Amino acid sequence: MLEHDRTLSRNEAYDSSSNNDELLRCLQAVARMHQHEISSESLTAGLPLEDGKLTPSVFARAAARADMTASIVKSGLANLNPELFPVVVLLEPGRACIVTAMDVKKGRVKVVFPELNEAEVEVGLNELAYSYSGESIYVRPRLRLDNNPETKKKPRGHWFWGVIQENRRLYRDIIIGSVAINLFALAMPLFVLNVYDRVVPNQATETLWVLASGIFIVLCFDLALRLMRSSFVDLAASRADVKLSSSIMAKTLGLRLEDRPASTGSFTSTLQSFESIRAFIGSATILGIVDLPFVLLFAAIIALINPWLVLPVLVGIIFVLLYALAAQGKLHELSQTTWEVGAQRNALLVESVSQLENVKALRAESRIQRHWEKATAFLSRTSAQLRLVSTSVSNVAQWAQHSVAVCVIIVGVYQIIEGNLSQGGLIAAYMLSSRAMAPVSQAAALLAQYHQSSTALDSLNQVMDKRVERHEGKVYVEKPSVAGDIRLEKVTLRYPNEERDALRDVSISIKAGEKVALLGRIGCGKSSLNKLVLGFYQPSAGAVLLDGVDIRQIDPIQLRRHIGYVPQDVSLFSGSLRDNIVAGGGSDRLHDEALLNALNVAGLQPLVNSHPRGVDLEVGERGQALSGGQKQSVAIARALVHDPSILLLDEPTSSMDNASEEAFKTNLRNVAKGKTMLVVTHRTSLLSLVDRIIVMDGGKVVADGPRDTVVEALRKGQIGRAS
Repeated sequence: MLEHDRTLSRNEAYDSSSNNDELLRCLQAVARMHQHEISSESLTAGLPLEDGKLTPSVFARAAARADMTASIVKSGLANLNPELFPVVVLLEPGRACIVTAMDVKKGRVKVVFPELNEAEVEVGLNELAYSYSGESIYVRPRLRLDNNPETKKKPRGHWFWGVIQENRRLYRDIIIGSVAINLFALAMPLFVLNVYDRVVPNQATETLWVLASGIFIVLCFDLALRLMRSSFVDLAASRADVKLSSSIMAKTLGLRLEDRPASTGSFTSTLQSFESIRAFIGSATILGIVDLPFVLLFAAIIALINPWLVLPVLVGIIFVLLYALAAQGKLHELSQTTWEVGAQRNALLVESVSQLENVKALRAESRIQRHWEKATAFLSRTSAQLRLVSTSVSNVAQWAQHSVAVCVIIVGVYQIIEGNLSQGGLIAAYMLSSRAMAPVSQAAALLAQYHQSSTALDSLNQVMDKRVERHEGKVYVEKPSVAGDIRLEKVTLRYPNEERDALRDVSISIKAGEKVALLGRIGCGKSSLNKLVLGFYQPSAGAVLLDGVDIRQIDPIQLRRHIGYVPQDVSLFSGSLRDNIVAGGGSDRLHDEALLNALNVAGLQPLVNSHPRGVDLEVGERGQALSGGQKQSVAIARALVHDPSILLLDEPTSSMDNASEEAFKTNLRNVAKGKTMLVVTHRTSLLSLVDRIIVMDGGKVVADGPRDTVVEALRKGQIGRAS
């Protein structure tokens, strides 16, 4: 056991909360060694953490956010390359440290343990080896190139083909195996040829056993290669599937809200279309493509046996390919139509289920049922047509394969009669003709499947080409803490596909700790201002500054770490009350005390105390098990639970009764001390929480001043409309 392990086991002051992710702290320490300061939120946001901790399997993805590359190696501790130090060393059980220097001869190692505030200590090589897991991670900064066009870094590969290319070694082995398998396929026809032409006429049984022994050996190798090839194909497809699925989900979660799809159902259908791509890159596709070039080899050998026998094969190949190509236009049209109608139907389904209460209240069942049945009928017709055309290609290819075999036998019989061919040669040519036509039939079927996958790939390309909030490798300004000073400088905002501005030339300065209310008519831009501060949208003109720094220079994840937000439309996730409140914690560990304080301020303690499961009570999908006021209280609790420096409250009590609102106001006064707070409200009762009021109209500020002064001006009708 390492000496520092014994020390830490006696140290009760060791913090096991958010600082207990040693692998994450090692990554941050290595980044600092390379003069790059980056927060834990920036490194881990959106990554699939286990128990809130970074794991070796996603370490490289986190390192990429610090503009570094990482590779895991299995190596003895003494065999680590000193040229690549510092190196992250994985220890047992689930711990990590950084090796900065090593003297193998003296048996000493300089190590940085993250739990010791990154202080470098010297330990014995054998001591460290005692806890060494056998794996280390080399972490290096990426080479930064200038903007010279001749030296500028090339853009990253395509999201799909780039992943396929990463498995090129596996595909290389698959191709090598396929070459061997196709060469082994020649053994059986040649065996039959020799048996019929040499063994049987001469009754050479010894030769028969020699040939049979050879063919059995070939068949055994063929079986082994087929099993290996299948496992390699499955492994390559599995790797690609996991990485592509992760990329698609990460892209979806990282989308800028300006590029958010208009229809959730259609977007879901687009993401589900990846299933057809997954099927296309499966074994049938790869093996069909690899086997196709060997058609020429089999045809050439048939021609060597007898030139006339190859003619039916060539005619059959040309016929199948021409038919498959002729069907491509119709297949493309039907695939596109099927995808579009399927997406529309899925959008209708998602919208109807999510709005089921409104559907019943409006008695809209008949209209929705009519749309559903029309879409289903049309989709059924187009799908049937698509299946008919696709099946016809496969059936024609199969018919051609059998017809070619019959024609080979017919031509072969005439050649035998004329003395130009032996019986063994005919049987061998028959076997080779079937082998030659099989890849062609498979390729024809793949052409039919291609358009469905191509349509899916095109739709996913549109998703993957959308802009994201956080750009990999971008260096953000670190803001581990904020005072809460907010300033908007001549900000204009226009939402996508809108003809008018939501905000027009707005300039506002809110000092740290100031309490401000935003008033105005519906659609005047109050909520839009909150969304700008959160970085949900980028201003069309102007800038939003936090503590004097343009928020575009701050990592969006870190920015929102300092902001507690209560939206106007509260949406909860399926799961427990606890899960919904701490959902935005990322890699942070939340103490129960913070959770209880948030529950108390939000007025949720009576609900928790009265339920047998307490904070683990299930809220249902979208919070259906809770009332409107309770859902709003949950939103307040999750806005306060991480003790943010800024509070953005959009109609926080619109669903509460008067008693609940008064209790919330009393609790909020204590919690909001020293915090910057913006309250969007139509309730005058909440104005007692603020010192200043900003009145908006038509996307512009029409009044801004002390609370009592603005309230009096509003009462007297002295505040006009925006021009």
